[in-house]
Formats: sequence, C-alpha cells, structure tokens
Amino acid sequence: MSEQKTALITGVTGQDGSYLAELLLSKGYAVHGIVRRSSVFTTARIDHLHIGPNPNPDFHLHYGDLSDAGALRNVLDDVRPDEVYNLGAQSHVRVSFDQPEYTVDVTAVGVLRLLDAIRSFQKHSDRKVRFYQAGSSEMFGSAKPRQHEGTTFQPRSPYACAKAFAHYQVINYRESYGMFASNGILFNHESPRRGENFVTRKITLAAARIKLGMQDKLFLGNTDAKRDWGFAGDYVEAMWRMLQHDEPGDFVVALGESISIKDFLKLAFEQLDLDWEQYVETDPRFFRPAEVDHLEGDSSKARSTLGWEPKHDVRSLAKMMIEGDMKIAQKEKTLLEAGQA
Repeated sequence: MSEQKTALITGVTGQDGSYLAELLLSKGYAVHGIVRRSSVFTTARIDHLHIGPNPNPDFHLHYGDLSDAGALRNVLDDVRPDEVYNLGAQSHVRVSFDQPEYTVDVTAVGVLRLLDAIRSFQKHSDRKVRFYQAGSSEMFGSAKPRQHEGTTFQPRSPYACAKAFAHYQVINYRESYGMFASNGILFNHESPRRGENFVTRKITLAAARIKLGMQDKLFLGNTDAKRDWGFAGDYVEAMWRMLQHDEPGDFVVALGESISIKDFLKLAFEQLDLDWEQYVETDPRFFRPAEVDHLEGDSSKARSTLGWEPKHDVRSLAKMMIEGDMKIAQKEKTLLEAGQA
C-alpha cells in the first residue's frame, strides 16, 4: 500500500480551498489548512469536514498568515507536506484599489514568503515539495482575447499587479532552485460557495430574494464587461492535476467561452422567470478606476497536457447557483416571518 500523501492549503476557508480540500480527501490525502486568526468564525465552507457528527480524521487546521513568514515556516515543519496549494490572497479586485498596500503584502509578497519558506524546509528536511500558485486571468488585463500562456500580462489593478509579481516569483524559484512550482492562471470560477460580494453571487442571491419579495433592486457597476466563467469544483481538479504532472509549468484554466455580465444576469433571472432589466440599476460606486473589458481563456495546454476537462458550462453554473441561493433566501424569509431575523 502506498504511503498517504500530505497536502497543505492556504486559503482553505475560501471557495476554492473548500472544494480542493474535499477533492484531496476523496483521493486519500491527509489535508492540512491554514486559517487566519479572527474574532469571527470564517470556516463555514469547511465546517462539515472538521466539526459535527462525522469529522474527517484526515483534515486538520493550523493558524497562520501569508504576512507572517515565521508562522509559515512553523506550519511547514509541523505538517511536512508533499504538496502545497497557495490559494490565500486578498482576492477582491475592486477592494484592491482601496487597500493596495495590504493586497500587495498578502497577494504578492506573501507568495515570496511561502516560496522561500518551502525552499528552506526542503534544505533542512531533505524532502521535495510540489507547489501550486493560484494565478488569475486579471493579470492579462487589457490584453486582447483569447488569452493563453504566452499572452503578455497587462494588469489593470493592484490585485492583478500583485498576482503578476507572484507568477514571476514562482518561475524564478523554479528556474533558480529547481523547485517543482507551477502557476495556474485561472479564469473566473464561481459556485454556490462564492462570496456574496462577488458579482455572480451578488446576482444570484439578489434574484432569489427578489423572487421571494425580500428585495426590490440590485445595484451593479459595469455590466458590459465580458468574462469566462466556469465552476470552481471543476477548476480545483486542474490544480491537483498540475502537481501530479511529471514537470512543473504554467497553465491557463478556462472554459474558452465568454459572456457579459448582462448575459449572466439574463441566465440567472430567467431561471426564476424574471426580467432582470426591471430590477437592475447602475451604481457608479461599483466601477473600477481601470476597467478590464474582456477576458476569455485558451486552455488547450491544460486539456492536452493534463487531460483536464470541465464538467460544467456557464449555463449549468447559473442554474446551480440560483438553486443554492433560493434555498438560502427561503430560509431567510422563514426566519423573517417568524420574527427571528
């Protein structure tokens, strides 16, 4: 029987982290996640894995932060991972304009801290670690679609600039120190677990609340922007496949189909027999100082080299998210009517 593999995930409490943890546990891994200390609970997406009647004995959490190099080194020494997946970041593009220094410290310099901690761990432990960095299609910015691994980055936000810095540091550590370090350049990927301040989830939750008479309007920024939207559960499989491949590299992960936010609005509201144009209004507060108009990825390399194929398209994604948010909105309405909300 082969020895159990051990994986360490930063950002384990996020959308991607929760799906990746489930995937790795299903493959027999021991999975360790890093969580930031907070005065409020942020573990809702992973609570089913570590608390309740049937906690998974192979799932473990550790306190740490990408802004704390010492904590990262301590966790590496304790966990002794075979694979590290860096999904931690300040990942909201609009917020990065308001908090540029924090965004860069966590999303850019945090990756440098983690890479150097892994390099040090490998030296003193004589172990080899495979590293995955979560890149972003936002790095392409104003580059013309379809974007691929050879497309020049043209970042248009502090977040995108930070991700580009991290991308090149991964390449630098790979080439300078022979580390197995891969970049996944993931285009937009969503799910019912997406944060409510991201546009797709904002849309589906608002549509559900409007359907149930709990909300009148939805305010959005630039609805003409086009994005390549896929399902997060499909995309974490691509992450895992990158670290099972014989050689490290850089891979675009995308559906290869882009639609506008207006088109996504139509898909979502139609699920509930609603006309989105009756409920959606533009609010200048949600516009970015520098807009990214059109992102559409070419994932030919990931499909041919890694054998990755997505199982969902944007239409099934919208349906999945609407169904999830209708359940949430119905619970909210029930509590409201019972005077408990």
